[in-house]
Amino acid sequence: MLWNIIDKRTRPYRWREVNAIVEATEHDNSCKDADKAPESDPMVTVDYEALEAASVSKAVKWAESLPCPVTLYLYDLGAGFGDEEHFTNVEVRFAREDEA
Repeated sequence: MLWNIIDKRTRPYRWREVNAIVEATEHDNSCKDADKAPESDPMVTVDYEALEAASVSKAVKWAESLPCPVTLYLYDLGAGFGDEEHFTNVEVRFAREDEA
């Protein structure tokens, strides 16, 4: 179930091949101003999955087919997970209020 899309591409008009990462949308609950997603059943929660060199259309269909609500992160081909870029970007979700 696709509930949100975060587009991290620097080349937003490239749709043929992108990297895609999904995480349970409930991971976003700690973000400032986030809508709050209910916690999913741990047996179906998607903590992290990735798809490399897929079209945007395929990435959206893949995210939509997953068993829990997910946030889809889109990255340029060659970015997002090869250098832990995704984890560096999303760790901001957990910054203390006085650091934000």
